[in-house]
Amino acid sequence: MLEKVQKEVEKLLGNDNSGHGIDHINRVLKLSLKFASKEQGNKNIVSLIALLHDVDDYKLFGLDDSKDLTNAKRIMNNCNIDESIQETIISELGKIGYSKRLKGIYPETLEGKIVSDADMCDGLGATGILRTYAYTISHGRPFFDRTTFPIENIDAETYMNKYSSSSINHFFEKILRLKDLMLTEPGKEEALNRYQIVIDFLYHFFLEENAYEWVEYLDNYQKRKSHK
Repeated sequence: MLEKVQKEVEKLLGNDNSGHGIDHINRVLKLSLKFASKEQGNKNIVSLIALLHDVDDYKLFGLDDSKDLTNAKRIMNNCNIDESIQETIISELGKIGYSKRLKGIYPETLEGKIVSDADMCDGLGATGILRTYAYTISHGRPFFDRTTFPIENIDAETYMNKYSSSSINHFFEKILRLKDLMLTEPGKEEALNRYQIVIDFLYHFFLEENAYEWVEYLDNYQKRKSHK
């Protein structure tokens, strides 16, 4: 069953170059199963949510499919997933994603929380840096624009309707905020390690660019975070 679902997902996302392709799906699946082992989650449910979590992403397929979860429903029907399981999966898919969290929407089941954490962890760390670069470049944005600083405390509407002006701004407007959105203990531990990788990268990048005003911005950002 899971193999069939994975093949369907690969058909849909195999050519994606925005950081949401099948390589991302497979990493989220692997990390989700690791978290599920520690949290004693249902691995079949975790696997299905992980495999399907981006098949209706509004950034790839538009708001209508995202709202109706068109592709997820089609894939599960094609793969003869039991209706009761489909209901659980659909319910949790509608609660996963950064824009949802900005709206105060959270996964309700342990399995949904596990996949949410794994998905957000893949936005951090070395892989997260590469994904951020791929995403902004695919939308015609530069990696770094030293003249434009990030939007502080970005809300859901702004995030969904305005692409970050650069990869660097995307780190501050989304990526560095993911650490504080973890819902499981394994997720919190993993995110903290990956968060530090991004912070270290940004410091080195700004120093190499002689962008000392951005070093100061990052220092102040870190201080604000530590006081929350």
